Amino acid sequence: MANSEQEILAGLAEIVNEETGLPVESVEPAKSFTDDLDIDSLSMMTIVVNAEEKFGVRIPDDDVKNLTTVQDAVAYIAQAQG
Repeated sequence: MANSEQEILAGLAEIVNEETGLPVESVEPAKSFTDDLDIDSLSMMTIVVNAEEKFGVRIPDDDVKNLTTVQDAVAYIAQAQG
């Protein structure tokens, strides 16, 4: 069963929190992973792997570079689940 975008956002926020220690509430849709949340490429790859496991989706490396904001990732996961 596919998750709603709100559920994906909450799950992604938990993953980011576990990886970076950032507060869950700071992971907002409009925020950029690199500019606003200061997530480096290594942490981003860990977040992607954890998101793939949590949501049962595959995010190819070529697509990861296009996921610049939290909303990009939420929308991608929602679409990939569909």
